[in-house]
Amino acid sequence: MASAGNSKDDTGLERKMESRHLTMISLGGVIGTGLFVSSGYTIHQAGPLGAILAYAVGSLLVYCVMVSLGELSVAMPYAGSFHMYAKRFIGPGTAFTIAILYWLNWAVALASEFTAAGLLMQRWFPHSPSWMWSAVFIAVVFALNIMSVRLYGEAEFWFASIKVFAIIAFIVIGLLAIFGSIPIAGHASAPLLGNFVADGWFPSGIAPIFSTLLTVVFAFSGTEVVGVAAGETKDPSRAIPKAVHTTVLRLAIFFIGSILVMAALIPWHQAGVDTSPFVLVFQSIGMPFAGDIMNFVVLTAVLSAANSGLYVCSRMVWSLAKERLIPARFAKTNFRGVPVWAVLFSMAGSLLALLSSVIAASTVYLVLVAVSGLATLVVWFSVCVCHIRFRREWTRDGHSADELGYRAPGFPVLPWLAIVMCIGALVLVVLDETQRSTLYCMIPFVACCYAAYYALERQRKRENNA
Repeated sequence: MASAGNSKDDTGLERKMESRHLTMISLGGVIGTGLFVSSGYTIHQAGPLGAILAYAVGSLLVYCVMVSLGELSVAMPYAGSFHMYAKRFIGPGTAFTIAILYWLNWAVALASEFTAAGLLMQRWFPHSPSWMWSAVFIAVVFALNIMSVRLYGEAEFWFASIKVFAIIAFIVIGLLAIFGSIPIAGHASAPLLGNFVADGWFPSGIAPIFSTLLTVVFAFSGTEVVGVAAGETKDPSRAIPKAVHTTVLRLAIFFIGSILVMAALIPWHQAGVDTSPFVLVFQSIGMPFAGDIMNFVVLTAVLSAANSGLYVCSRMVWSLAKERLIPARFAKTNFRGVPVWAVLFSMAGSLLALLSSVIAASTVYLVLVAVSGLATLVVWFSVCVCHIRFRREWTRDGHSADELGYRAPGFPVLPWLAIVMCIGALVLVVLDETQRSTLYCMIPFVACCYAAYYALERQRKRENNA
């Protein structure tokens, strides 16, 4: 482990990120259009109380995974950590597959974020082509990632700060409206929590809670970016635990608080995805330019997700190259500690995904989206398995839990609970007809990844024996 005072270690990457960067990077990876736009759909499907329960369960799963990841990241702060842990505690074939899946997950997300950014700009410039704005944002995100890890972390800090400020303002203003301090259209008196019981506790029944739970779990994907950034963090033994706990706490408050305000002020059957529930609430209290304000916030959310996506993709490529599973050129870093070739390769991958969304949206792109959809669950599952095996090895080597730089609370209950919840989410995928097709694409793709790994290993052994 590099000491706190070292700015660069033997990997060539620089340790320049601080706890505030880690926290905002993790928040930035999660808070996006899922909260600002799609949250209304969750309320519409599950009802007010059902939506809050679904997000509460999602928050619990994230907490379980993050404390496991926190302990692993402090003990072994690798860049591109997920598959490095899997290589050591599960197997190299699984590690290779996880790295490919996670890279693809973010590459596809990058493509969709660039598309969304171009479309959002058309609100202000309706006669300009969206591809032009997409190209501008591609250039901006690429520049932020290619210059230095410190610049990336700083940009992500400010992108995420805008989102966080918007959510806090929304919750505060919403609570004032709920308790009658601010007048709201359609209510002669304080609305309080009448919408929660107007049509019964669960107006759509219990089943929709489970169907929306899968959407909620995916909405929380991105928190694990803390693990990827561990290898470029100053003093990881202090920064990572702080980032883990503050991130999970803030996410729970932001998501559940926002849902509570939306559900209290918007009748559940009127919530949907046609208009952001944030815009509906702001408009109902007479806030001027509510649509433009939220368009700006969602645009920063999209750029934040793209910024994190390119960072994660490039570190996965860099890590695979360090393991000699792909050409070693992709592991080279410049004088600022940035893996330039890995960034270029990842950007090319996202642009190819973007191209496929235009040319082959119903075939190639559909398969890419399906495969990437379950990648987060696979990563979370592997992190908890690695945590359990790490502790066994740690104890077997004569160490005690008190010697750990960060000791995850609730071990072994929390990692096992996360494993059970991840399996439960996969069961929901099987039971949900709209999601089932993802497994039909995922299973053969995973088999191909394993086959590719063993073919590469066989080739490498043949070259070494020659």
